[in-house]
Amino acid sequence: MGNSIMKLALGTAQFGLNYGVANASGQVSVDEVRKILNYAHANGIESIDTATAYGSSEQVLGHCGVKSFKVISKIINVPNDNNNIYEWVEKQAVNSIDRLKINSLQGLLLHRPMQLFEPGGHSLYQSLLKLKQAKLVSKIGVSVYSPIELGSILAHWDFDIVQVPLNLIDRRMVASDSLARLKNKSIEIHVRSVFLQGLLLMPKARRPAFFLDWADIFQEYDNWLLNNSLSPLTACLQYALSLPEVDRIIVGVDSLQQLEQIIQASTYKPLSFPNSFSCDDERLVNPASWRINS
Repeated sequence: MGNSIMKLALGTAQFGLNYGVANASGQVSVDEVRKILNYAHANGIESIDTATAYGSSEQVLGHCGVKSFKVISKIINVPNDNNNIYEWVEKQAVNSIDRLKINSLQGLLLHRPMQLFEPGGHSLYQSLLKLKQAKLVSKIGVSVYSPIELGSILAHWDFDIVQVPLNLIDRRMVASDSLARLKNKSIEIHVRSVFLQGLLLMPKARRPAFFLDWADIFQEYDNWLLNNSLSPLTACLQYALSLPEVDRIIVGVDSLQQLEQIIQASTYKPLSFPNSFSCDDERLVNPASWRINS
């Protein structure tokens, strides 16, 4: 159980934003964040994942205190008219460190790494290396959205951490052997979207109408859960835990109760995961493509 929990990292988008298709309660209150952090630390969770794009998340974390955690943050896009990329990147890192009230970051990732292929991309990469040399960050990395994007980046650049989307429906990183390639390069693998923004935890009656296009996939998923007496939470966590290449599983929570349930469901149990509800349709697996309010 301890090893499984050690793999968990606390996602914090909900601490600074009203985030997630299944989030009915809005941004998490500061008091609740403090309870979540205390419980996470007491139960062996070591890592926190945040970003400057997550609204007030870093300020809230700094206010509550996160010095006992390894904090990984992500920086926003470098402005096109920037004349001193290193100065800008350093300022982003220092500002995050100041907001978080810590001495350094465990990791700093690029939120949109394809900027590396745009003018100034080489300077952007060199800036991250300089931050490592200055010991402002221990590790540098990228947050990617697809195996194709990952492949093009790894062909040109070396990183310590790669964050990828992965869940029971979105298995592109497994099918493409991306996880194996990352592990062969000794790159730390952090997976996000294990609940697909909460969609995989929602009962059929609550799923937005947008997802009716994939009704057959969700029917297969629902039937599998029922036939195996599995809760959606347990199933989603067990899939990520079943992959030995994965170093961290980022889980976002709206409440202390959710974190308690996640930790309880994180005891590894060997399961068989059929491919019948796996899907690589970008409109489904990439939440940026969702049109649930239209």
